[in-house]
Amino acid sequence: MLKVELTTELIARTHKSTLQFGGTKKKMASGESSKSAESESAFNLFYTEVKAIEQVDSVLTSKQQIDRLHRPGSTYFNLNPFEVLQIDPDCTMADVKKKYRQLSILVHPDKNPADPDRSQKSFEAVNKAYKTLENEEGYKRCKEIVEEAKTRTEDMMKQKRKQLKKEGKPIIIPEDDTEQYKHAVYVQTCKLFADLERLRQEREAKDMHERKRKAEEEETEKEQKKVKEEWNKNFEESRSDRVNSWRNWKTGSKKTKTKTSKSGEFKPPETQGRAAMTVLIQVFDNKE
Repeated sequence: MLKVELTTELIARTHKSTLQFGGTKKKMASGESSKSAESESAFNLFYTEVKAIEQVDSVLTSKQQIDRLHRPGSTYFNLNPFEVLQIDPDCTMADVKKKYRQLSILVHPDKNPADPDRSQKSFEAVNKAYKTLENEEGYKRCKEIVEEAKTRTEDMMKQKRKQLKKEGKPIIIPEDDTEQYKHAVYVQTCKLFADLERLRQEREAKDMHERKRKAEEEETEKEQKKVKEEWNKNFEESRSDRVNSWRNWKTGSKKTKTKTSKSGEFKPPETQGRAAMTVLIQVFDNKE
């Protein structure tokens, strides 16, 4: 589409130049040198514009777009939807939609059967960029990032000028040039998108760690509660067995004591452990 538009405009310009050249031909019958210069100028203009069309056309090929979206550092470059869609941050939503349709067709997997994996990832990157800008909140957030990049760039330019003034040098910096300024803003924009993504990943990892820690704590508490309940259950179930055992022991102790007294044998004093056991038996007898 863009190639056709540029070609049409180029033909119109060339035709206009030709008509102008033809109209002046009658008036310049005696000026062959002037005619030659004008002809050369028209040809140079035509050649320059043809080269411009070829350059634009080469950028819009499927392979080069896929390569662009997979170049080194693309993981961070592709976080910037303006970079992915190759549009100016100040463009209209109509321009965004137009560029999206153009790129989505170029990198679509169906159009690139020889490179299915990379074309699929490229298509996803283009689609994600469009969805981000299509959303009002997403578009607003991206514009804020660009504005922050401009602010940082201008602050950097002020610092450069201040340093040059301090050194007594001419206060001229590369960013005074419009293209250099745009490039500096572009670099800052990409850095900001990358920094935000890094922070998002760190926050996500922290949240995941916190969720894991809480899950482990809950599991530990659950296990401890289960063990405690099991212990209490076993303790209650064995309560009657312990009481009966102590009663049997007490009964046997009384019989032994009576028999010993009758025989007149010497009765040794109760040990501390035996006295304690007697107290326990009395306590359980009172509860019964």
